[in-house]
Amino acid sequence: MYDKILVPVDGSETSTRGLNEAIRLAKISGGQLRLMNIVNEYILDGTYSTGLFPDNLIAALCKEGKAILDSAQATAQSAGVKADTVMIESIGGVPADFIIAQAKEWNADIIVMGTHGRRGLLRLALGSNADLVVRAATMPVLLVHATPKKTSKPEFTMRPEATAA
Repeated sequence: MYDKILVPVDGSETSTRGLNEAIRLAKISGGQLRLMNIVNEYILDGTYSTGLFPDNLIAALCKEGKAILDSAQATAQSAGVKADTVMIESIGGVPADFIIAQAKEWNADIIVMGTHGRRGLLRLALGSNADLVVRAATMPVLLVHATPKKTSKPEFTMRPEATAA
């Protein structure tokens, strides 16, 4: 069924939900996980900044990425699921492109990832990597939505005149 499950992780609650779903899927199918994290150095372009040391920031991002991967791998292994890790360092580029490339390179059977489910201006401003992955993937993609924020339910009451007939 799904022997190779690719799971992009970034340490967010949403990616953790994707990881947990991937673990459940791997336990059912007997599959293995490949956990990936992307360090995008483009956001650290310090060309016009003073007093900024990009090398230190890149090292810090890589260290954080490794910690995220180690934690995700420990979570999978404690659930009895085999998982390896890969960190992708890039200068620019769209994360979705790296996810698709890794899925093809590893011959993944499915990609499981969290999605923030942004709408409107937030989606326009921040984009949707999940949407780009779904559109470009040649294998199935399972998107796991963020936990919806709890909102109070509107209360409806019947007016007395509405019930009288």
